Amino acid sequence: MKFVRFGLDPQTPATATDAVTGVRWGLVEGDQYRQVTGNPFSQWIATSRFYSPGQVRLLPPCSPSKIVCIGRNYAGHAKELSNPVPAEPLLFLKPPSSLIASGDVILYPPQSERVDYEGELGIVMGRRCSQVTDPAEALAYAFGYTCVNDVTARDLQKRDVQFTRGKGFDTFCAVGPCLAPREEFDASQVWVRTWLDGELKQDGNTRDLIFPLGVIISYVSQVMTLEPGDLIATGTPAGVGPMQPGSTVTVAIEGIGELRNPIRRRK
Repeated sequence: MKFVRFGLDPQTPATATDAVTGVRWGLVEGDQYRQVTGNPFSQWIATSRFYSPGQVRLLPPCSPSKIVCIGRNYAGHAKELSNPVPAEPLLFLKPPSSLIASGDVILYPPQSERVDYEGELGIVMGRRCSQVTDPAEALAYAFGYTCVNDVTARDLQKRDVQFTRGKGFDTFCAVGPCLAPREEFDASQVWVRTWLDGELKQDGNTRDLIFPLGVIISYVSQVMTLEPGDLIATGTPAGVGPMQPGSTVTVAIEGIGELRNPIRRRK
């Protein structure tokens, strides 16, 4: 079972919440989306209404109040950037205004001369989670998983030291295409791969995470309250590198799907 989120209006922005008219949730059934009432985080019922992908506007499979990211959570990635492996999870935030869906354009900002891809497994929270100290218990608060591209203006990140500007541009958080429920999907040992124009660039596995998924959720919950629909990007494996306008980047996670986005220069 996999969930998708979509808008009936083709002009629905990627940042639209579930309260926006025409935003719907659905199940992936073959090459169609079967609409459901409600949303996956509460009660839902499958309807008899089907849509083809061409009839709707695909949206990120979550509408987070916050996007929490974990830095340097693979030893290989820390090494390739000449950074030490952190002793505890390294947290930073991306604004919800940076969200885009699979198929949307990543805009290359004029302020940067190097924009990198960072393919990651994303955790989507299913229940309110606060001050949960046990990692096994914390993992049960997650609803499921999705693909994330934590797009980064690497030169600005290095120049600023802190990550807000380099990580926070509009279109710098690509998410999707769908949401795989935790109860049906073991994310502890899955491949996270990134292709740039068809060339494999990242080939990591979540078994190599420095801080496992339950540890991450528990740690974050002791800093800030996580709400249903909030997104945690769990870190990127080695192999990050620059993208150029005109290219296409694809993040693929077995059992979830492919998150594919073209890159264009912002006018």
